[in-house]
Amino acid sequence: MNYPYIEEFRHSLVEWFHQEKRDLPWRRTSDPYKIWVSEVMLQQTRVDTVIPYYNRFLDKYPTLQSLAYAPQEELLKMWEGLGYYSRARNLQAGVKEVVEKYDAIVPDTRHDISKLKGIGPYTAGAILSIAYNKPEHAVDGNVMRVLSRVLHITEDIAVPKTKKVFEEAVDALIDEDYPGDFNQALMDLGAMICTPTSPKCLLCPVRDYCTAFQEGDADQLPIKSKKTKTKKVKFDVFVAIDKEGKYLVEKRKEEGLLANMWQFPMIELNENANSIESFQHNYNVIILEKADDKDLNFKHIFSHLTWELNCIFVQVEQQSTLPNDALFLAMDSIQALPMPVPMLKIMNVLN
Repeated sequence: MNYPYIEEFRHSLVEWFHQEKRDLPWRRTSDPYKIWVSEVMLQQTRVDTVIPYYNRFLDKYPTLQSLAYAPQEELLKMWEGLGYYSRARNLQAGVKEVVEKYDAIVPDTRHDISKLKGIGPYTAGAILSIAYNKPEHAVDGNVMRVLSRVLHITEDIAVPKTKKVFEEAVDALIDEDYPGDFNQALMDLGAMICTPTSPKCLLCPVRDYCTAFQEGDADQLPIKSKKTKTKKVKFDVFVAIDKEGKYLVEKRKEEGLLANMWQFPMIELNENANSIESFQHNYNVIILEKADDKDLNFKHIFSHLTWELNCIFVQVEQQSTLPNDALFLAMDSIQALPMPVPMLKIMNVLN
């Protein structure tokens, strides 16, 4: 990379970080396990949201061993509300592998750490640079935004192969004396100063070395093509209570979206289906009474689809055996189960 101000850029960026860095709990440790937990939680989740989860999680699982052999339902309950639950399952699988294969020592090379479940190029680089002080790239959206402006990179960041361009840029620019601070400085700069819209260029510590600032087009970078529209799926959600005051819940499948989480029964709607008949048939119940005075309709947006949920509150009588992974439970028992955010919204109405 032919960049004439590498030394000045490094110094200004790292110096700014040392003075202005955010005080975050995972920055008070060099334990690779704790940094690993934080990086997984921070994927597609806001810092302010992560902090209380991170503190509670490490109180519960302070060591690799304590997480490796924790019951998965307990783990999912600890993760409840953070979303993207595959992150928790992958984290546990990776941690278990470290305990059993690496004698509970997180690998310190990109080759080995990248083999662990759930660890991609970014997370590997973050752990290696922050915990082990190794000059390894850790490129996320913030980093791509900052460097697209500093180096005036105009490739489309929505195209997967473009990430390689930024990884090579970080490899060339990284401060080998402070690699962890350098990577975190790029992240903080993107979060605090070099924001997606209305970047605060006059407050930027590296504006003198930023090509986009000199050209006056920082707000036009990075180049990112628009995502395709997300799929919409409509469901009727049956909040069914029996004569003993217990609610019908079921466990989702072991694979796929929200795997192993618990929910109130959901019937996907289509032109030919009668959701009430389907519910009664699928769960071997008879609806005795429908609460027409209750109304709860809302959307829940995932990264790749949107659920449109219509809640139907009913009193039921059980006819025969329930399907596998479905049962009637008292509310206090349901509250102990891991449930996805849409179900928690319904629980808030019931409590």
